[in-house]
Amino acid sequence: MSTPKVFESEYRFCLILWEHEPVKSSELVNLCQQQLGWKPTTTYTVIKRLSERGVLKNEDTIVSSLVTKEEVQAKEINEMVEKTFEGSLPAFVAAFTKHQRISGEEIDAIQQMIDRYRKGEI
Repeated sequence: MSTPKVFESEYRFCLILWEHEPVKSSELVNLCQQQLGWKPTTTYTVIKRLSERGVLKNEDTIVSSLVTKEEVQAKEINEMVEKTFEGSLPAFVAAFTKHQRISGEEIDAIQQMIDRYRKGEI
């Protein structure tokens, strides 16, 4: 099954959901009001829309996710690399590192991921 698309404002909502799930829809309304400034109707609309798309489920007013944060992030990155860099991971990395400072620790962590990938551990 493919991970459904989650748009920017929905992603901010999902961050709250992932942190508190499973959570009562009324509690989500309060959290979204506090953290996002949303009206209750906005939160209920987003719950309904994401439920229809298979991102979350709302059973007996208890809301929980059907996709993980990592799945949503991976889909977004894959779409961006495909659209912006014609699917080229090296082109993406080159563009990213040209405009972002990367610490030695981050370089080491990336190198360790690459090494594990080469060994088939990932």
